[in-house]
Amino acid sequence: MAVVTINGEGKTVSATTITELLAEEAVKMPDMVSVQCNDAMVNRSDFDATLIQDGDVIEFLYFMGGGSTYST
Repeated sequence: MAVVTINGEGKTVSATTITELLAEEAVKMPDMVSVQCNDAMVNRSDFDATLIQDGDVIEFLYFMGGGSTYST
């Protein structure tokens, strides 16, 4: 178990890697989420190898496309 901060909320998690954390937190479309851990972006290829540590600050970042507000 580790006590971490996820998107500003303190939580106790049992996950040991970023991949496990995405599943534990029931993140929808995990292949569309970027992850930042302690102010560093985590490469998707490193999700399985990036270990969760007590005190980590983790952000799940969701990027959305949008349209223009320009109208004619």
